[in-house]
Amino acid sequence: MSDVRLSLACNDYDRCRALFDGRVRPEGITLDIKRIKPRELFPRMLDHQEFQISEMSLASYASLVARGQNKFTAIPVALSKIFRHSCIYVREGAGIERPEDLRGKRVGTTQYGATATVYMKGMIHDEYGVAPHEMSWFVGGLSAPMEAPLIPLNLPANVDLTFLPPGQTLEAMLLDGELDALFSIYFPKIFLDGNPRIKRLFPNFKQIEQDYFRRTGIFPIMHMVVLRNDVIRDYPWAAKSIFDAFCRARALALSPLYDTDALAVGLPWLLDHIEETWRFFGKDYWAYGLEPNRKSLEALCRYVHEQGLAPRRVAPEELFAALI
Repeated sequence: MSDVRLSLACNDYDRCRALFDGRVRPEGITLDIKRIKPRELFPRMLDHQEFQISEMSLASYASLVARGQNKFTAIPVALSKIFRHSCIYVREGAGIERPEDLRGKRVGTTQYGATATVYMKGMIHDEYGVAPHEMSWFVGGLSAPMEAPLIPLNLPANVDLTFLPPGQTLEAMLLDGELDALFSIYFPKIFLDGNPRIKRLFPNFKQIEQDYFRRTGIFPIMHMVVLRNDVIRDYPWAAKSIFDAFCRARALALSPLYDTDALAVGLPWLLDHIEETWRFFGKDYWAYGLEPNRKSLEALCRYVHEQGLAPRRVAPEELFAALI
């Protein structure tokens, strides 16, 4: 019997490249692959279900599951993970020297419901006691026009949120003293340019993130892989086939990193970085599957509910297809 042909869209990650170049092929499936940046991919998938398999924002997906409005089913392939302490910026002179000082401040972000922003808000609340409703939120583009919310927002009445009008940007507002902080998925240009009026809230973010992981076990997951529900219905075995293929592709990406013959990546102390990572996370530091990621998934599911993005708190088990 011939393979089923399915479309796959995801970012150009090292852990996917063996799928891209054909070194790994999912059993029974031929993939038509599109490499697309998440900021372009997610609206295409959420609005039009354009692909049969896709990388997807975890917060958007969990919120839709809780709303009973979801057209996808995930598999526990955590394509994107990143700690987000480094992504909180404050304006010089805003009176923010510690996280608790965010209370009562004006905070800008490009996506209030984006997974990164959800984790940042949740972490600040859990670790420092500042709830999202204790800040005033401004949503818009950093230095260009704003992006539309990925999914509709229906926030609690106590959340003070303003969408920027055309022509106004978050970076300009920060420089003009109209914002005090940014929760930013992307690097602000003014930060990259070395503007002295912006700085990180956590300048020693690596040490703080390491301590955070030691205490919580949370390595924040940004994006999972989803299959359209019609694919699950027509080919119930496909979820396991795709999961196994992503696992094999990840192994082929990570195994060459620890090699003294020649550095696989242009980082001078790559070997030290790998050994340090093993000490913190163990050898399976980029784990797929439900159980290795349970603490991060439980936190995200709690955050989207607490922040009013989901009407109920879903359990991690509700997110994933049965891998049969």
